[in-house]
Amino acid sequence: MRPASPASDDLTPRGRSRRSLLIAGGIVVTGAALGQNPAYADADYDVVVVGSGAAGMTAALTAAKRGLSTVVLEKAPTFGGSAARSGAGIWIPCNEVILAAGVPDTPAKAAAYLARVVGDTVPAVRQQAFLAAGPEMISFVMRNSPLRFRFMNGYSDYYPEFPGGMPGGRSIEPDQFDGNLLGPELARLNPPYIPTPAGMVVFSADYKWLTLALVNPQGAAVSAACLLRGTQAALRGEKPLTMGQALAGGLRAGLLAAGVPVWLNTPLLDLHVENGRVAGVVTSAGLVRARRGVIVGSGGFEHSAAMRAEFQRQPIGTSWTVGAKENTGDGIEAGERAGAALDLMDDAWWGPVIPLPDEPYFCLAERTLPGCVIVNGSGRRFVNEAAPYSDVVHAMYDRNTASDPHIPAWLIIDQQYRNKYLFKDLAPLLPFPDSWYDSGALFRAPTIEQLARKIGVPDAALRATVTRFNGFALTGRDPDFHRGDSAYDHYYADPYVRPNPCLAPLWLPPFYAFKIVPGDLGTKGGLRTDARARALRADGSVIPGLYAAGNASGAVMGHSYAGSGSTIGPAMTFGYIAANDLAATRP
Repeated sequence: MRPASPASDDLTPRGRSRRSLLIAGGIVVTGAALGQNPAYADADYDVVVVGSGAAGMTAALTAAKRGLSTVVLEKAPTFGGSAARSGAGIWIPCNEVILAAGVPDTPAKAAAYLARVVGDTVPAVRQQAFLAAGPEMISFVMRNSPLRFRFMNGYSDYYPEFPGGMPGGRSIEPDQFDGNLLGPELARLNPPYIPTPAGMVVFSADYKWLTLALVNPQGAAVSAACLLRGTQAALRGEKPLTMGQALAGGLRAGLLAAGVPVWLNTPLLDLHVENGRVAGVVTSAGLVRARRGVIVGSGGFEHSAAMRAEFQRQPIGTSWTVGAKENTGDGIEAGERAGAALDLMDDAWWGPVIPLPDEPYFCLAERTLPGCVIVNGSGRRFVNEAAPYSDVVHAMYDRNTASDPHIPAWLIIDQQYRNKYLFKDLAPLLPFPDSWYDSGALFRAPTIEQLARKIGVPDAALRATVTRFNGFALTGRDPDFHRGDSAYDHYYADPYVRPNPCLAPLWLPPFYAFKIVPGDLGTKGGLRTDARARALRADGSVIPGLYAAGNASGAVMGHSYAGSGSTIGPAMTFGYIAANDLAATRP
C-alpha cells in the first residue's frame, strides 16, 4: 500500500490536489456555483453522512432516530445514487419479511452459508455483525419510513447447494411506493437504470416472467398484473415507484419526516481532522463539522479511470459500468488520506455487459435462457452461462491471455431464441436496432461459420462448440460446465423447455453474436472497516470519528456474492451499525 498523505495535505492518491483539479477544469469552487447555499458553510452537526445512496440514507435515518443532529452531503444534483438505479434486491437472512413468508431460515443456516461463500477473505466478526444487525435494520427501516418490503419468492441464493443455502432464496425488494409522498423532492430522485414500461408497475421479481410473456401463461398473467397495478395506481392519483426508485424514495421520505437535510451538489473535497480525530467534511461551500463523526457512504470508484487503472485488471475502463456516474472514489481517497487502509480494490460487483451505443447493458436473464452460448475469442465455451454474474466475469479475467482471449467474449443466439424471449426491453420478433450493429455490439449472419468470421473467431471451432452444445441440449445435461444443475440456474430459465429449462439447441438462422465485456454494478473495494463500521489503519488501529459503509468500504461479501441484494443489504446494514455506534459514543 502507498503511504497515506497527512489529512491536512489536499493531495489525492493520484498526485494532484482536488482543488487544483477543480480549478484546472474551469470550476469555481463556491457553493453558489454548485447550486449549494453558501449559508451552509461552517455548519455543525453530530453526524455528517457523505452520500445519499442506500448506505448513506439508512445511516442518516438511524442517527436521526437515535437523537443525533444529522446532515447528508451529496455530490450529485439528485439523491439515491446507484441504489436508485438498481433493481433493489436486498439480501438479509432471517429478516421479518422472509420469516413471515414462511422461509425456513435460521441464524445457524445463514452463518454457515455466508462463511462458505465468503471464506477467510473477510473476518468472521464482520460477517457475524452483518448477520446480527441485518434483520434489526430491516425492522427499523419499516418502523421509521414508509418503506415496506416483499419476499422475492424463488430467487435462489446464488450457491444454494452450499451448506445453509436457500433454493427458494432470502432476498427481498421494496413494495410499491407512492412518489407523491416526496412532494417536490421527487423531481430530485436519481432516475432508474432502465425505466419501467409506461402504465405498468413492475417489481424486480416480475422480470423473469415478463421475459417469458410470449411463451408462458404465467408470463402473460404477470404482464397483465403489472398493467392492472399501474391502472389502479393511476386511478388513485398515485405516482407508483418500485425497485431502486422505491428504495431511495422511501428512505428519503423517512429523512424528510425526521427533519434530516440532504444537501445536493455538495461534493466532499476532504475530511477535516482535529487532534487525530475526523471531525468534519470539507465541502465546496465550506466546512461541515461533525461532533460525533463522519460516515462515508459515497459509493465506489467505478467512474474513476485513474483508480481503475491503478487497482484493477486490464482491460478495464469507466464505460462498462452501470453505477452512478458520480462514483469516482472521492470518499475512498479522502479516507486513505486520513490514514485508512484499503481492501478488495481489485474487485467489483461484476457482470457480463453488452456495450450498447447508448449505455452498457447488464446482461442477466438473456445469458440464462435456453438457446444461447457464451464463447471466448477462440470460439469455445469457458463458463456456465447461467452462473452468478460475478463468476462469469471472474472467469473472463482469469482465463484471458493474448493467445486465448476471453475479453471480449460473445453471446451467441439463434432466431428461435429471438422469436420467443424479451431481450433487454425489446419484445420478441422485433428486429434489433441498427445502432447496435453499427456500434459493433451486435453481429448477424445466415450461418454459424459466417458469424464466426464476422466476430473474428475460428469458424470450425465455433461450429464444433455449437454442435456439441446442441447435443447437450437434447439430453438435458451439460457435462462441460453443468448449466442447469443448480437451482439458481433455473431462475431466469424457461420452464416449458425440456428436459433442461436452461438448454435448447441453436439451429434456426440467422444467428446473432453480442459482444460481452466485463461490466459491473459498482466497485466493491474501499476503506477497511471493522465489525462496528469504523475505518481502520493498516496496523488495525481505529481512526477516531471515521466510519464507512456501502461501496466506499471493503465488501463483507469478499470476492463473492451470496444472493440478489448482496450489495444493498450489507450497505444498509453497516450504515445502520455505524450510526448506532456513533449514538453510543460520547463526543
